[in-house]
Amino acid sequence: MAGGKHRGLRIVIVLVVIAAIVVGGTVWFKFFRELPQQLANDTPAERYKYGSIGIEESQGLPYWIWLVLPKMFPEYLPQPGGWASLGLAWEQGREMPVGFSKKTIGFDRVAITCAFCHTARVRAPGQPVARIFPAGPGNTVAPLAYQNFLFNAASDPRFTGDNVIAAIGEIVRLSPIDRTLYRVVLVPAVRKALLEQKQQFEWTNHRPDWGRGRIDPFNPIKFRLLKSELYGNRPISEVDDGTIGNSDMQPIWNMRLRVQRQMAFHWDGLNTDLKEVVLSSALGDGATPKSLPLADLKSLQDYLEALQPPKFEEMFPNGINHQLASTGEPLYKEYCARCHAADGATTGKVMALNDNDWSEGVDPGAPRPRFTDGHRAAMWTPAAAKAYNTYSQRYKDKFEFSHFRSTGGYVSVPLDGLWIRAPYLHNGSVPYLAEVLEVPSKRTPLFYRGFDVYDPVRMGFVSEGPDAERGTRYDTSEAGNSNQGHLWGVQLTPEQKRALVEYLKTL
Repeated sequence: MAGGKHRGLRIVIVLVVIAAIVVGGTVWFKFFRELPQQLANDTPAERYKYGSIGIEESQGLPYWIWLVLPKMFPEYLPQPGGWASLGLAWEQGREMPVGFSKKTIGFDRVAITCAFCHTARVRAPGQPVARIFPAGPGNTVAPLAYQNFLFNAASDPRFTGDNVIAAIGEIVRLSPIDRTLYRVVLVPAVRKALLEQKQQFEWTNHRPDWGRGRIDPFNPIKFRLLKSELYGNRPISEVDDGTIGNSDMQPIWNMRLRVQRQMAFHWDGLNTDLKEVVLSSALGDGATPKSLPLADLKSLQDYLEALQPPKFEEMFPNGINHQLASTGEPLYKEYCARCHAADGATTGKVMALNDNDWSEGVDPGAPRPRFTDGHRAAMWTPAAAKAYNTYSQRYKDKFEFSHFRSTGGYVSVPLDGLWIRAPYLHNGSVPYLAEVLEVPSKRTPLFYRGFDVYDPVRMGFVSEGPDAERGTRYDTSEAGNSNQGHLWGVQLTPEQKRALVEYLKTL
C-alpha cells in the first residue's frame, strides 16, 4: 500500500515537472526566445536602414499590432495614407518604412532605428517617386506625430484585445494560442506601456510642436533616462524647466571628417566623442544598457564615418552653372570658409550666440550676427551633462561617458551636402538657401515644412502651396522658431549672392 502511494506521488511529481517544463518552455518560446535579425541583404546600408539598435526588447511593438493600428485609428493620423502619412521614407516592395527594425524576441517586434530621423527624401519637380538618401536629415518625418498617434490609439476605448485580434484577422490567421496571447497578454501590455509613456511625455503638450523634420532630442533624455539623477522621485510636472529643444534633423554622414578634425557633435556641441554619441543615441531611442548591441553599433559608426553626402548633380544633372559657381568660390572663402570649410579655423567648434568672434573677417560695418534663437542651446544644462556622465558609471563595464558638456552656444558646422539640408539654421527656420543671405526681415516668416519636392533654383524644399500645406505650419514668431541671426553675406550684392549660392551647390 505504502509503495503504491509513493509510486503515485512520484508520478504526480513527474507530471508536475513535465507540465512546468512545457509551460516554461512555451513562455520562453513565445516571449523571450531571441533570434538573429533577418535582413534582405547584409550590407552596411541595409543594416543602417533596418538593423536593430537594441530597442525591441524595451520599446518594440508586436508586429501585428503595429501593422493594424493605422487602419484601426486613422483619425489620429495627420491625413489618409497610413504610416506613410507621417512622412516616413518607404522603399518600394518593403514591408516597413526605412527607419524601422523587425526582430524576433519571443514574437516579432518593431522598433525605430537611427534612420527613422536621419534619412532624407527628395523629389525633383514632376518626379513621381522620391529618392532616399541614408544618413541625410529626415526632412519629411514627423516624430512627435508618430509618438502621439500611438498614445492616442492606446487612449481610445476601442484598443481592446478583441478589436485588435479582429483587425489582425483580416490580414493573417494566427494560431489559437497566438490569438489568446495577443488578446490576453500582448494587447493589454502594449496599451499599459503606451499610456505610461504618454504620461512621461506629457511635457510635450506644453511646448511648440516639433513638426516635420524636427525633434527635441535631449529633453526626453532629461525627463526619462536621467530623471532620477536630476529630479529624484518628483513628478515631471514639478520639475519641468520649460526649455525648448526643438531643432532641425542633422545629417550624420561623413563622420570621419568630424572625428579627424576633432569637431563637436549635435547642434550645441554637447559631446566631442563619436562613440559616446552613437551609444547615447541608441539609449535615447529606448535601448537599455543591457540591450545595447555594441558590435552592431560599432559597425554603424564605421558606416557613418565612411558614407559621403550626395552631390547636388546626382539629383539635378547639369543643375550647376560652373562658370557662375567659380565666381562664387572666392566669396565663399572670404565670408564662409572660416566657420564652415573642412579646414576652417572655427569649423566644428562651439561659438557663443552673440560672440564678436563670430564676425572676424567680416566687414566691421556689417550687422553683427546676434539674437540667434537660443532655446536649443539653453535646453541642455550643466546639470544634465553631469548627470549623463554620472549615469554611465553604473555600466562602465560595458560603456562609459565622460565627454558630455553644456556649451550655451552652437557649432559652426561643415557644409557638406548643404543643398539637401533645407530648411536652414539650427532650428530649420529659413526655407531656402538664398534667404540665408538676406536680413531676417526679408526671410519668409510663415511657411510649411515636410514636402519632399525640391526647388533647385531657390535651393530648398517647396514650402508654399496646397501640396506643401499638407505638412507642418512653421511660424517664426513662436518660441524656438526664430529666424534671426547668421548675418554673414547679407551685405553682398544680388549678383554676388547668386554666385555664392551657385558655388554652395557644389559642396
